[in-house]
Formats: sequence, C-alpha cells, structure tokens
Amino acid sequence: MPDFADTRVSLAGTGLARGIAQTAVSSGACLVKVGGIVVTARAATGLTIAAGNVLLLARLASTYYVINVVPAAPTSTPTTPPPADSTPVDTGDTPPAPKPTVRTGTLTCVPTATACYRDGSWRSDGAPTNSFDLYQGRYGGSSYGRNTGVAFYGSKPHTLSGATCTRATVQIKRLSAGDYSARSATLRLVSQTSRPGGAPTLNESTSGPSLTIGSSTTFTLPVSWGQALIDGTRGGIGISVSSDDPYIHLAGRGSWSAAFTVTISWRRTSS
Repeated sequence: MPDFADTRVSLAGTGLARGIAQTAVSSGACLVKVGGIVVTARAATGLTIAAGNVLLLARLASTYYVINVVPAAPTSTPTTPPPADSTPVDTGDTPPAPKPTVRTGTLTCVPTATACYRDGSWRSDGAPTNSFDLYQGRYGGSSYGRNTGVAFYGSKPHTLSGATCTRATVQIKRLSAGDYSARSATLRLVSQTSRPGGAPTLNESTSGPSLTIGSSTTFTLPVSWGQALIDGTRGGIGISVSSDDPYIHLAGRGSWSAAFTVTISWRRTSS
C-alpha cells in the first residue's frame, strides 16, 4: 500500500511578507529590504515601484514576488454614513426658520348707527334713533342747511387689529329724492366710531357708485379704507359735498337692512 505522506506538498518557505523597496523596477526586478535583509524580488508586470514604497510580497521557496504597492495611510478618517434607520447626527447647523402661517377670512360689519347731520345738529324727523337715512347736499335751494349722512361701525372692524386688508366693499341703495337721473354720492371716511355730539370729522373722499332711484349695489372701497377701519384710525363712512348738489338720499338702517354694511377681506401672517 502506498504511503500518502510521500505525495504531500511542502509549504515551507511560502507566504506573504512586507518589505520596503530600495530601488525602482529594472528588468522586472528590484531590491527590497525584508526583515532587515535586502533581497532581489521579481515585480508583477506593469507594477510601478519607487524607492521607499512599502511593498506586499509573496514568497515561494527562496524567491520573492512583489504583488502590490501598499498605499499610504489616509490623512483623515473617512466618514461612514449612518444606517437609514438611525437617529440623525446633530451637526450644529442652525435649522431653517419654519414657514410662516397665513390665515385669511372676511368680516362683515353692520353699522351700529346711521344718521344725518344738518344745521348744526343731528336730524331726527321722527326716524328711529340711530337708524336715519343718509343725505348729502341741500334740498332744492331751501333754507335748510347742507346734509352730511354717516354710517358708524363701532369697534367691530378693530377686532381685526394687526391684520392686513385685502379688499373692502360696502352695500349702498339710493332712495327717492333729488334728480331722477343716475347720480354718485361722494363717500367720506369719518373719524368717529359712534355719533358725536357735534359735526362728524370728515377725511378721505372717493366717488361712490352711480345709482338711479331705487337701485342698489355692492361697491368696492379703496383697500386703504378697509385698513383704516381695521387699524381704528377711522370709524365710519359718510356722504357729503361742499356744494348743494347733487342732492342724494341713500338708505339707512331703518329703510334697508343691508344699508352700508361693510365686508372686509383680510390676511394675517404669524410665525
């Protein structure tokens, strides 16, 4: 029976080693210092070696083969991305500010009072208190004084304090009086939020809608007027002209429930 020990391959003198190149490659070989001893090592084809390179060698019996050049150690530690399910690492950067919250809406303001000022006092003419119609101008050149009609809104518009007005409208209806042709009342912003003892304080003006007797409309006011009502710098809307004409009669609270109702569209931004 054969002895299988006779067929065993000896691995003595084989394995990997580390060395330092002493010379560059010449004729497929170079000098390498291995464990303090300089030996001649064969270099793999196409391998570039310079003196001082750290080399990885394979030894077979007494022959060394250069199989690679060991790269230099990295100058910084590479960053390993965290696993997908891990908690994000705080980098110390300031997070972006959250987007502001924008709210919008509309507020309907029914007049708390409608009244008409003439001859140094507020007219009553038997009408319910704070529900009188609004007039402007003088009737037919009579001895009566010139009229100024006003709708007051109290504190309700100011409940939107800090908001921005984006649109403002007012509902107006013309009643019988004066010229039967379509006429425009001159609208005025009034300082007071309720009927004062004396004359109302008139401010900004704009031409109102052109209306025939019996017609009504929703009229768009300047945005600045709605903002003034919100801010509380103005409290009412009136009709008034410095001359006698046109003499115009507009509905107040006692004649039309929607008379001089103001609707304010608003926007508010908060962080």
